Amino acid sequence: MSTVQLPEGRYGRSPDERADRRLRIIGAVMGAALLALIGYFAFHYVGGNRISAEVIAFDTSAGAVEVHLEVRKDSGVTGYCTLRSQAEDGTEVGRADFRFDQDATRVDKVVTLRTTAPGTTAELLGCHAD
Repeated sequence: MSTVQLPEGRYGRSPDERADRRLRIIGAVMGAALLALIGYFAFHYVGGNRISAEVIAFDTSAGAVEVHLEVRKDSGVTGYCTLRSQAEDGTEVGRADFRFDQDATRVDKVVTLRTTAPGTTAELLGCHAD
């Protein structure tokens, strides 16, 4: 028993070729939709965050951590940044929100985060606009 070979191009595409083409089209559409969705969320994450900050330096003591923050924001935007400190074993020993109401677009400020035990870190958890 041998298989029958059809003449090339005489009977159109085989069902397998049609299915492959359909799968390629569906895959391309789904890939484009996924890229558009990722782009949408990235734009709104970056563009929507009107306050950003960075911990420049920190100094620890027995009951507090002094943190030097550099805050970048749009002019006239007010908001706050949340900082926390952890002990050597990883437990949280201090957390506080610090407001930034200045009109300047760049604010350098040293803030004091009070702790319940000696803190070893100063971590910026995030900034939020009002």
